[in-house]
Amino acid sequence: MKAHIKFAEEKLKEALVKLKTSKTEDQKLFKWINRALDDIEEDAFCATQVPKKLIPKVYIEKYSIDNLWKYDLPSGWRLLYSVANNDVLVLAIIIEWFSHKEYERKFKY
Repeated sequence: MKAHIKFAEEKLKEALVKLKTSKTEDQKLFKWINRALDDIEEDAFCATQVPKKLIPKVYIEKYSIDNLWKYDLPSGWRLLYSVANNDVLVLAIIIEWFSHKEYERKFKY
């Protein structure tokens, strides 16, 4: 199901733009994230759904979401997003991306 990409916060979108012009390592992350956004735009359900009981409460409280999807990026990076549907438009709301270590901390693994 095709989706439109939105960022949960403007500062997240700005951080993505900064990656494009930063050091080489961050430019790779920028390319990976853009590839993920293209995939998500084509199919909002292309990633792994996080079980509801594992969704961090901070995301539920801050973004009022009831679903969370995890897109695995290269080198252990993760991109998290939620899918919203209002019968006219499917939105993929990008919440955060971080390294695998940060992901494990957030999800208490």
